[in-house]
Amino acid sequence: MGDADVQPVLELEHVSRVYGDGDAAVTALHDVSLRVMPGDFLSIMGPSGSGKSTMLGLLGCLDLPTTGTIRVGGHEVTAMDDAERSRVRGREIGFVFQQFHLIPHLDAMGNVETALLYRGLRPRERRDRAMHALDRVGLAHRHDHRPVQLSGGEQQRVALARALVTEPRILLGDEPTGALDSKNAENVMEIFASLQSPERAVVLVTHDPGVGAAAERRVRMRDGEIVADERAVRA
Repeated sequence: MGDADVQPVLELEHVSRVYGDGDAAVTALHDVSLRVMPGDFLSIMGPSGSGKSTMLGLLGCLDLPTTGTIRVGGHEVTAMDDAERSRVRGREIGFVFQQFHLIPHLDAMGNVETALLYRGLRPRERRDRAMHALDRVGLAHRHDHRPVQLSGGEQQRVALARALVTEPRILLGDEPTGALDSKNAENVMEIFASLQSPERAVVLVTHDPGVGAAAERRVRMRDGEIVADERAVRA
């Protein structure tokens, strides 16, 4: 199969997002088109008010555009009802947020397992998959620790394992290092880089130039539009 046959894992086509109507209407995104390909390690950067957050909501199928089309794995999510869209989101997309959103009374294993609860898996298989995901982020040995017993960096890695355990084709990070010190941020970015695969795309939305520069493909936004889409030249 040649490159021409490879389908985007995620595609925005002439997408605009307007909030409010009439004189109070605010255009957060204007006629944005973006194709995220399997294997992409992509950052979306821009100043506050550039449309990054709106873009994140649309990429994650958490919101719908006012006009335009969004496809995930070739399926048009803009034509789906809420339930269908929710299923696609759960199957195809793993989310990692700045705030870890871990459940305090569950240990690391339990937190990762929550992503698998409604998939018809036996408890043993859920546990095996959760342990494997924790192992991939270097935390298998801390599987029985609750969030309060983990450092910020470890908590973010648990959140990353939870996003990964469903084997999503798109890993979407929203300021994923925003709550971490520089050493832990570097560690988490190394893990993100290692999670890129020929089938999976990693997309990080950030205002942090260091995080943005770590990606191989860099999209810059300003005033609700994409103003640059470049690939890093590696020595």
